[in-house]
Amino acid sequence: MLRASGASALTAAGPGDGPAVAIPRDPAREAARRELAKRMYHENDPGLFERALKALANWLDGLFGSAAAPMPGGAVGLWVVVLFIVAVLAALWWRLGTPQRRPTRSAAVLFDDGPRSAAEHRAASEAHAAQGHWSQAVQERMRAIVRALEERTVLDIRPGRTADEAAAEAGRSLPTHTDRLRAAAREFDDVTYGGRAASEQAYHRLAELDRDLERTRPAHADSTADTAHSTSQGAAG
Repeated sequence: MLRASGASALTAAGPGDGPAVAIPRDPAREAARRELAKRMYHENDPGLFERALKALANWLDGLFGSAAAPMPGGAVGLWVVVLFIVAVLAALWWRLGTPQRRPTRSAAVLFDDGPRSAAEHRAASEAHAAQGHWSQAVQERMRAIVRALEERTVLDIRPGRTADEAAAEAGRSLPTHTDRLRAAAREFDDVTYGGRAASEQAYHRLAELDRDLERTRPAHADSTADTAHSTSQGAAG
């Protein structure tokens, strides 16, 4: 290997050899580069994966070093903050569950199987409730509510209707229950499409709403009855 500053001199190893040969700087540098490029000098070099790990470790070390400088307690304080954040995120994940993308409105249909009567949905809901399956009980009770309104002609029978649409349409005919109908629709959507577990209290709220709706006359029925009554009184007069 040759190193030169200005020019390098090659001399014979033994006495009596010829005069020293001067090699210019650039050829000497190129000769050294070719020599060092030989495989024998790189047999123990770290592989690509090891170099990547080392680069990552150096980057993380620099990142945490710069972040820990203004942090009370230095690196130890920074790690405490990081562990606290991880613990909070884990608690939120455990409490709320895995986030799920809410489906589009067109896909969030209320009935996903063949037609069943309101009584059949109620029976299924009560069977789930008896076993403590509150999510399924809430789903079936909401379906029973909507099917009962269809059977009473408060709602028209329309395939593909969502729980929100049913609540909004029923609220126009049953204005005293508008808020409860919307809350029931939200409960159904949260359980069915939001991945949340229903509670026993939620089931009882829907069951009570179902019973109250059965005893409530729709607004258009009352107005029709009043009109008929007024017409009969006018004819009698």
